[in-house]
Amino acid sequence: MADYFLGCDVSKGYADFTILDSKKHVAESDFQLDDTFEGHSCLCNILERFFKAHPDSTLYAAVESTGGYENNWLNLFYRLSGLMNVKAARLNPVGVNAYNKASLNRNVNDSISAKNIAGYLISYPEKIPYSQEDTRSSLRKQWNFIAMLKKQRTQLFNQLGFHIYTANTAILKYCKNGLPRWVLYLLERYPTSLKLSRARVSAVSKIPYISQERARDLILAARKSIASSGDEVTEFLIKETVKQIINLGKSIELQEKYLEKHCDIPEVNILTSFKGIGTLSAVGLSLNIVTIERFPTVKHLASYFGLHPVYKESGDGMWGFHMSKQGRIEPRAILFMAARSAINSNPLIKEIYIKHVQRGMSKMAALGVCMHKILRIVYGMLKNQKAFDPEIDRENSRKVLSTKETRESKKKDARRRYQKQDDSAPVSRRQGIKRKERKKSQSNNVTKNGIIASSPSIQEAMHLKGGKRPYQIFKERANELTH
Repeated sequence: MADYFLGCDVSKGYADFTILDSKKHVAESDFQLDDTFEGHSCLCNILERFFKAHPDSTLYAAVESTGGYENNWLNLFYRLSGLMNVKAARLNPVGVNAYNKASLNRNVNDSISAKNIAGYLISYPEKIPYSQEDTRSSLRKQWNFIAMLKKQRTQLFNQLGFHIYTANTAILKYCKNGLPRWVLYLLERYPTSLKLSRARVSAVSKIPYISQERARDLILAARKSIASSGDEVTEFLIKETVKQIINLGKSIELQEKYLEKHCDIPEVNILTSFKGIGTLSAVGLSLNIVTIERFPTVKHLASYFGLHPVYKESGDGMWGFHMSKQGRIEPRAILFMAARSAINSNPLIKEIYIKHVQRGMSKMAALGVCMHKILRIVYGMLKNQKAFDPEIDRENSRKVLSTKETRESKKKDARRRYQKQDDSAPVSRRQGIKRKERKKSQSNNVTKNGIIASSPSIQEAMHLKGGKRPYQIFKERANELTH
């Protein structure tokens, strides 16, 4: 039973195809078909002839994700899988692009791209999930539509901010953290400082969330404004921009309510059991994760979201600790808002956040730690199909802490299994401090004397605290241990 691999490079309105055997030899040279009924029928006929010539064979077909243009062809492969021995998959273009670079192809065209897709199927079969029809395609379309509306609203906000700066400078101090809704209603009636300066306090105070005192302050500030634009064209642009923003806000709210009402993803109920993750956030996470079986461990999921820490280590130096941010942007934004909400509403996340801030970590870095923690909790809930239970998480944390030091010491000792560290080795001063710390932590004398306090960490020795040098920190810690 032979295996064959079909690569489909999709373009707008047509696609190129190539079929290779398991040794990457061409079984069917490249051909091009239009994305029409006739083109789909022609592909069916070609595959029927192919299976007659190669009975008892399996055809693995794949398309790259191209923003939706691939859906028609992928749907055809799914339908053909019920009639022929065809397995279909949707590929991440990043993997195919890396395969193309590794193949050292100097030229790139549609037929070469189709061949690269088929070659990628042969070279990396373990990375490709076959015959997984996207049952959430309608929900995903609506989610993308909402994202598009939000993007348009952001663009209008940016444009409106420019107009406000030149036409109604008096209200800019109220817009430091975004545009409040009362500002939009105010601009709709009084788009420029000139219009606002001639308004009455009683009329301005009728706008929601504007008191008489605030209305008086706004009018007085408008009379002293240095705004340079007050013509009719600017007034018209501001009014129309505000109307568009208000209408988009109503459309987004309507779409989000519809999405929450018609969402039929079972994972949403599990994710919303965690305080800090709302229904929309749960839907967004579910659509980005698709299925938790895609990720063997939580580290794979963290890398997919770009939340894993990265650093550089060479010789006796270690630097560059930060979040990678190399994964998908959208789920990171969802987790960011979930973390901010959980810090106020979830005792477990609040405890983690306060603990890291008190240790000297910046608030944004501590927020990143909370995002990573929430992602680990999400992975555990979806993997075990259980609602959130803080006691389970605390118990798991205790187990990890009890075995962490043992694992780290074994890992360090494994690198030196052929030769113990030699004190006479011409190492740098920093490496010497590390070796003394490791030797002290493994000393039997310290254990016999009943001293169980931990030795200073590498990070503590590497960073200056209060202007002290690393050797001073170790000297003070040694004095604490002996008294």
